[in-house]
Amino acid sequence: MSGVRNKLRQWKYRLKHDFLAVENIVLVVAVTMCLVWTYQSIVAMNRNWELTERLSMEKKNLELLEIEVETAELENEYLKTDEYRELAARKLAGKQLPGEHMVYLPENTIAAQNKHLVVEQVKETTAREYTNVEKWLLYLFPNR
Repeated sequence: MSGVRNKLRQWKYRLKHDFLAVENIVLVVAVTMCLVWTYQSIVAMNRNWELTERLSMEKKNLELLEIEVETAELENEYLKTDEYRELAARKLAGKQLPGEHMVYLPENTIAAQNKHLVVEQVKETTAREYTNVEKWLLYLFPNR
């Protein structure tokens, strides 16, 4: 029985003086703080990456909308020209100028109408996709 008590006292002494020493407690706290700091840094980098990706998508959408607005403005300017007015009046009235011959073409077939849609889909699928390393390099060095 006293042997068990001695063993318990020895374990208690080792726990108190070896494991729960000030140096060990400081070391555990420092390691814990480093791990928490590292985790929080990774979370912040991930959030920044997602925000950067969202910002780039919004910039692309903005550029697309600006191009659409510019196209609409140019179309409006064209619709105000005398050339368009003449073409529209000739089309609606079926009139022709002296020496011109009217040629009536059949409506386009479905294949002809969808011809250019296939080309656009192929162009969309050939867009370059960046690897993970390239994405990180773009994120870390955006002006490169």
